[in-house]
Amino acid sequence: MTSTASQSIANPVKYDPYDLVLNADPYPAFSAIREEQPLYYNADHDFYALSRYADVNAALVDFKTFSSARGAIIELIKANIPIPPGVVIFEDPPIHDIHRKLLSRMFTPKKVLGLEDQIREYCAACLDPLVGTGNFDFVKDLGSQMPMKVIGMLLGIPEEDQSIIRDFANDQMRTEDGKPMKAAEEGMTTADNFEAYIDWRAEHPSDDIMTELLNVEFKDEEGVVRRLRREELLTYLNVVAGAGAETTTRLIGWAGKVLAEHPDQRRELAQDPSLIPNAIEELLRFEPPAPHVARYVTRDVEYYGQTVPEGSVMLLLLAAANRDSREFPDGDSFDIHRNIKAHLTFSAGRHLCLGMALARLEGRIALEEILKRFPEWEVDLANAALSPTSTVRGWDTLPATF
Repeated sequence: MTSTASQSIANPVKYDPYDLVLNADPYPAFSAIREEQPLYYNADHDFYALSRYADVNAALVDFKTFSSARGAIIELIKANIPIPPGVVIFEDPPIHDIHRKLLSRMFTPKKVLGLEDQIREYCAACLDPLVGTGNFDFVKDLGSQMPMKVIGMLLGIPEEDQSIIRDFANDQMRTEDGKPMKAAEEGMTTADNFEAYIDWRAEHPSDDIMTELLNVEFKDEEGVVRRLRREELLTYLNVVAGAGAETTTRLIGWAGKVLAEHPDQRRELAQDPSLIPNAIEELLRFEPPAPHVARYVTRDVEYYGQTVPEGSVMLLLLAAANRDSREFPDGDSFDIHRNIKAHLTFSAGRHLCLGMALARLEGRIALEEILKRFPEWEVDLANAALSPTSTVRGWDTLPATF
């Protein structure tokens, strides 16, 4: 165990996003921070953090004070590196609103609901070969497969190349224990492996997102009516491909672990699938795939009698806010019957996740199809592996037996 990890355990009023041991179970630290230091400061990495639901929700909405324009990850903000045009989650209005409007046409309710049969087919293709084997890995066998097939279909990426795109997105977020993302030193890269798809689709248009983005015209922040530049299009595709697969992959992994730990509630879901949509919301609240987001502080701001100076980095602890008993009574308990008004897993305000309807649909169908085939399972935590990343939290592999 590293000395950093030892200190974290000895002093729970500490949160270090780069400490892999602490991040295996950050909730004791989140609880201590939320109750004892609602404005938390980490001197080692020089960032502030908010953890109470009301504070985090208000900060997410206040984009003028808490800016996304330098990125939403601590080390990217500190590095102050150029952000490629089109990284919507790393933008402020007005450019954010222009880019978001372009992307929003891909995730209309009609388009998302029209994917249900295809998503169910993808799940069946992943799960049916496992029936009778006695073994199932929630991530390797389904979580890392189905969401990428869906987003690949939407983007028009050939199935044989989808794993390359997925692995590229994953590699961008991986970190070593105690170290920040490589992008902070090397800069953000665009997925150049989309180049060939863009060229091919330009000559062979189809009913997919890539064709739509190639041809859409819009008025930019300078008032010029134009199409997306090539670098913007590359970034768009990179963002959609990565984000489109990441959340559902993590959600499916956490569903496997959390429901194994709550077998009575799992049996209720198997017996009454109408409970599954609310169970998905509770899973998203209880184990959010992204435990936090960062913001650049544009002006001095006061919290709990202390000043957070302009130029600081503020970490918004979504996972801590999601368990705040002020908003969610007995927040550390998992309850598929909980009345959830609004968790913060999909953010809030201008950056409310565009793909949340798709993630919810994929999560619901995945859980329905899993429970049809495997109503009971035990997870093999001894052979499971958490992803080594400071930005998202979930499983690289989560084997189970049934």
